[in-house]
Amino acid sequence: MKPMCEKVIPSTNSSWRYAKYDIPQIDFNWHYHPEYEVCLTLNSQGLRYVGDNIADYADADLVLVGPNMPHTWHSSPNEDGSMQVVHVAQIPKVWIENLSADHPEMTALETMLKRSGRGLLFSSHSGERAKVLFERMTQEDTFQRYILLLELFNIMLQDKEPQPLSSSFFSYGDKTDAGIDKLDRVIEYIYKNFDSALYADDMAKLAHMSTNHFHRFFKRRTERTLTEFINQLRIGKACKLLITSNHPIAVISDKCGFNNISNFNRQFLSIKSCTPSQFRKQIRAKHLLS
Repeated sequence: MKPMCEKVIPSTNSSWRYAKYDIPQIDFNWHYHPEYEVCLTLNSQGLRYVGDNIADYADADLVLVGPNMPHTWHSSPNEDGSMQVVHVAQIPKVWIENLSADHPEMTALETMLKRSGRGLLFSSHSGERAKVLFERMTQEDTFQRYILLLELFNIMLQDKEPQPLSSSFFSYGDKTDAGIDKLDRVIEYIYKNFDSALYADDMAKLAHMSTNHFHRFFKRRTERTLTEFINQLRIGKACKLLITSNHPIAVISDKCGFNNISNFNRQFLSIKSCTPSQFRKQIRAKHLLS
C-alpha cells in the first residue's frame, strides 16, 4: 500500500506540533511526513509499522521516526472499554537539525536524529519517563513546552540501547504525492484570506475537487476539519492582537474574520479555555509580575 503524505501544521505560536489523542482504538493510517516525530502510545497494544518493520507493541511504546519514513500503529479496542492515549510531537527537520548543528552541547542529539532515519524504539522505562513530560505538556504554555521537548530528547539520549526498527536498506526518500501540492495551495489561500469570509466551495475549486471530496481530503491530511483549522488560525491571530494591541475585543473579532462577537467569544473559549477578556487580563497580570 502506498503511504499518504501528511501535512503537519505547527501548534499555535509554536515551531513544532504537539497533540494528544484519547481514542478507543488506533486505526491503520499508513503515512509519512518531512518532520521528525516522537510518538508515545499508552494503554494500548497492537502492531507497529515503521518502514519495513512490523512488530507487536504494548504500553509505554516510545518511538522516534525520522523524516519521510512511513509509519503507523494499529490496535483494537481495549476489552475494558478504556481509552488508548497517544502523545505526538512533530518537529520540522530544518529547525531541529539547525538547532543541533549550531550548539556543541547537542552533538549527541545530532547523532540520534541521523539514526532515527530507520525509526528508533526506546525502552519502556524511557516511555514511562516520557509520559510524565507529555502529561505536563498538556497543561503548559508554548515556552514551557519547548523546554519539555528538550527534556524529552534528553530522556531518549540517556537510553543506552535504542533499537533501530526498519532495515538499513529501506528508504522512502523525499517522495511526495500530488495531494500535498493541492493542500499547500489551499492553506496558502486560507492564510492570505483568514480575515475574510472563507467558503469550502472556493477552496475545493483550488484543489480541483468536489466540495464533499475536499472536506474528506482536508480532514484526512490535517487531522482537523476545515472549520476547526480556520478557527484555530483566527484565534491564534486574535491572541497576538490581544497581546500586542489595545484594540477593543469587538474590533479584534472583526479583524480576525469572525462574523459576530458572540461566535468569536464562543470559539475563543473552546480553543483557549478562557474568554478573550480573561486572556488579556492574564497576559497583563504576567507582565506586571515580571
